[in-house]
Amino acid sequence: MTGEGSAGRSEPTELPVLIDTSKAHQARIYDYWLGGKDNFAVDREAAEQALAAYPGLRRGVRAQRAFLGNAVRYLAGTVGVRQFLDIGTGIPTANNTHEVAQAVDSEARVVYVDNDPMVLAHARALLTGTRPGTTNYLDTDLRDTEAVLTGAAALLDFREPVAVLMIGVLQLIPDTDNPRAIVARLMEAVPSGSWLALFHPASDILADEIGEAARRVNVRSANTVTLRSHSEVEQFFDGLELLDPGLVQVHRWRPESAAPDMDDEVAGYAGLARKP
Repeated sequence: MTGEGSAGRSEPTELPVLIDTSKAHQARIYDYWLGGKDNFAVDREAAEQALAAYPGLRRGVRAQRAFLGNAVRYLAGTVGVRQFLDIGTGIPTANNTHEVAQAVDSEARVVYVDNDPMVLAHARALLTGTRPGTTNYLDTDLRDTEAVLTGAAALLDFREPVAVLMIGVLQLIPDTDNPRAIVARLMEAVPSGSWLALFHPASDILADEIGEAARRVNVRSANTVTLRSHSEVEQFFDGLELLDPGLVQVHRWRPESAAPDMDDEVAGYAGLARKP
């Protein structure tokens, strides 16, 4: 982490009136936590305020990114999945889904979905160097599941297994928009043998710290964060077969192995499940 923009600056005791209502704000905050440079002062201010409330947040974000790579590597290498639908991809960084999957098989096909204009600009630049016909980007809101599925079908064959990746995106969908129905519709559209990989921030781990961190981000952003408990996140996998170690804290996820006994806590859950 570079800490760019925060050196020599003490944490303010009051929340400043500094609000960004753009769609890209959440993505740029995440980019800052990962050590990226595609962020502005308003993003760094919000990110640092959240870190002040929950210092472990940065580690959790990096564990989330590692989970994405581990899951895609397992799906492409061990299971043999060759199609990936990555929804809410965020600003591209190292080890993006197509890079991990196509390192296993250059013919693996990946469709990214996001409705963030800044992400779109970066994705277009990133995908110019990929093999034609293997990677695409959809400028679509994940709540419009029919648009997501129709757009993805231009590249993906829904008669063959598809890995649906929803890494750190469902917390941006409030309960009023019925995120469980969104996930269910997407998984209904893919055939038997498909997979769902999901990461979601937790409401029942380090609840005070992560709750305050979410509040500090929410007061500066148009898109608010909804934290959810283990039982609430587990409901996204209804009807699916969770791979061992099941739904666990993100830094404890290892494919097909028991969750390691760790004393530390990270406020986020990760799981990978197969559609029977």
